[in-house]
Amino acid sequence: MYIGVFFIRRCVGIKTKSVQLNESIRDPQVRLVGDDGSQLGIMSAKDAYKIALDKGYDLVKIAPQANPPVCKIMDYSKYCFEQVKREKEARKNQKIVVLKEVQLSVKIEDHDFNTKLNHALRFLKSGNKVKVTLRLKGRENQRPELGVALVQRFAEGAAEYGNVEKPAKLENRTIIMILAPKADK
Repeated sequence: MYIGVFFIRRCVGIKTKSVQLNESIRDPQVRLVGDDGSQLGIMSAKDAYKIALDKGYDLVKIAPQANPPVCKIMDYSKYCFEQVKREKEARKNQKIVVLKEVQLSVKIEDHDFNTKLNHALRFLKSGNKVKVTLRLKGRENQRPELGVALVQRFAEGAAEYGNVEKPAKLENRTIIMILAPKADK
């Protein structure tokens, strides 16, 4: 009973989805791989489990879909630890892309436009995506092409550091465009 409790606590950190080991392997025959990677042949699951016990390791089913299923002799707690370590390393190395927003209006002056463009360039340089929104108000709704032209001018100004990921599109009373940073910058 104590061995079972110890076994459950060994791999609490990772998701153990459908990994069969030791006594839970009930196949009549399995292909056994040794702890050093050598092929030990096809044998019954009970014999394979006895060999694993003699070596002081666990018997883990690594390929249940094979015919016969492939089992490996390994230290399962060490395997779980290395798996958790690899997952942490992968999470640490992945880059999170943030979507920043810049809002424009049709009646924007050149200096304000350049200030917004500089903000967007700073966001693109740091590796973030930029969402450019332009809200049409009142009579501006009757001339949406002016807003689209302004957003296109914004995209041309940011062309050095960003590509248009989603082109300018009019949705209700808002024109939305998304810029993504260039890969080489």
